[in-house]
This record gives sequence, C-alpha cells and structure tokens, in this order.
Amino acid sequence: MPLHPDIAKALAAMPAPPPGPLDPAAMRAAEEADVPPMAERLPLHAVEDATARTASGEVPVRIYTPADAAAYGLLVYFHGGAFFLGSLETHDHVARSLAKETGLKVISVGYRRAPEHAFPAGLQDCYGVVRWAAEQGGSLAWDGGTLAVAGDSSGGTFVAAVAAMAHDDGFDRITHQVMYYPSLDLDFDVDRYPSLRENAVGYGLETAGLKPFNAFYLGSGADPADPLVSPIKRPDLTGLPPALVITGEYDPMRDEGELYGRRLAEAGVPATVSRYPGAGHGFVQHFSWIPDYHRAFEETAGFLRGAS
Repeated sequence: MPLHPDIAKALAAMPAPPPGPLDPAAMRAAEEADVPPMAERLPLHAVEDATARTASGEVPVRIYTPADAAAYGLLVYFHGGAFFLGSLETHDHVARSLAKETGLKVISVGYRRAPEHAFPAGLQDCYGVVRWAAEQGGSLAWDGGTLAVAGDSSGGTFVAAVAAMAHDDGFDRITHQVMYYPSLDLDFDVDRYPSLRENAVGYGLETAGLKPFNAFYLGSGADPADPLVSPIKRPDLTGLPPALVITGEYDPMRDEGELYGRRLAEAGVPATVSRYPGAGHGFVQHFSWIPDYHRAFEETAGFLRGAS
C-alpha cells in the first residue's frame, strides 16, 4: 500500500535538517522540546524513576506499573534514537503503552549514549539492567515468569545483542525478545539489502544518514562485523529466546530485520516477522496514535502471552 496518508502529511511538514555536521546536543534538545506534558500522558497505576546498580555502573531507569497486583511479569525496554538520541522522556509514551497493553511491569533503560559513550557502553548498561531486574525480582514484585526485552531501532540492536550475551553467559531467564524495526547490520552496504535502495529517500529516515549515525556508536575502534555490534553477523542463533520482529514497509532497514527473523526461525527459534504496510521507520514512536500502528503494541501483547 502507499505510505499512510497521515505519515505522508507529517513528513511533508518536517523542516529540512540544518546543513553541516550533525549536532547531537541540538538534536537532543529539539527532541526533548516535543515531549508532551505529564497531564497528556497515558495514566498508569505507578511510574517511578530509580537507579539500577549494575556491573557497568549506576544506570537510570523508569519503572512503569500498569495496575495494582501482587506480582508481575517484567519487560525491559531499550529506547531507540540511532544510538545518540532518545531518552527516558522521549520514549515515555512507548513504555506506557507497552505496560498498558501487555500488563507487564516495564523497566525503561536510560543507557549511556554515543558519541560521548561509544560501543560497548550502552550495550553494557542494557545488559546490566536485565541482570539487575532478575536479581531484584523481589523488590520489583516479579512473578519469576516472563522477563522480556524489547526495543525500537537502535534499541532493537541492543535487544538482539543482549539476548546473545545472555545466552553466551548461561543466563537463561530472558523469555522473549521483541524488536521494532531494528538496526542489525552496521557493516554498511547498500547492495546487501534492497530496502536500503528502495526506501533510500522520502520516508523519514534516509539511507544516507545511517553511516554518520552509526559512526557515533562505533567510535574509533569498534568493528561493525562484531556480532555484538551487528547482531545479524552472529553465525549461530540457536538457543536464543522466542522473537517478534516488527518492520515497516518503507523503512530502509526493513530487510535486515526480516532476514534476522528468518535466520532465527531457520535456527529453530520460534520467530514471528510482521511487516506493517504503509509505515516507515520509527512508526511505533511517532505514529502509534494511528490505530493501524498502535496495533504493534497489541501484537506484542499477544506474542508475550502466546510464545514460550
């Protein structure tokens, strides 16, 4: 189908990016300025800020409790933002919707961002918070069952890498992984994935922007062929948690997400790949007010209830 008309209208109204090199501080400030006031946010039983004490240091988290209950399953959420944007605030509405639709207690991770903190800092924070959540199960009222990880865009990179790290460490408590339009191959090659060419311009995220975004995360020493940098490079995907991979029809990164889902399935991992028609990159963050795309949260809830 064509690009959804509401998305097309929003993209047409977007100002052109300023010329010159990327300015992370200015881009972050612009994002934060668009965060809705508290009175307009989805109400939940409780939302509280906390600090997770992990092997990589103290990591800020925000904990979303959907309803009053004796115990909860947990979902640890890694926000997107090309490794250098996004925050607990900019993705607050995503975490709230995940908590409401899934009924799980959601822990959103305020990981360290590039370029100030290149690979592996953010990944270490995300993995550390997952381990912390399992260790602090009693104080979080964890029911000892579901411990899911979910993330959008670069947060999806962290989901796949965290699942792999946990597997290799023998940490078997992660029950599900959910990736929304993940970035899984930072070894940039437009010939590898048709969607990088087909959706290169005109749909929000543009292919030409990916390399400078990735450069912030790679810093001066990370190898884009490292499977913890580019999870699709991992040769053996057996034994990883059941996965839901959600992609957008007009996303340049569509094909790498879908390939990863197929490879998981070929490795014997229960994996669902779900492409959303008419959507570009970032639709869960920016366009979940459209019923067609809010359905991603409902699909996530169904997956978390049904996968084992």
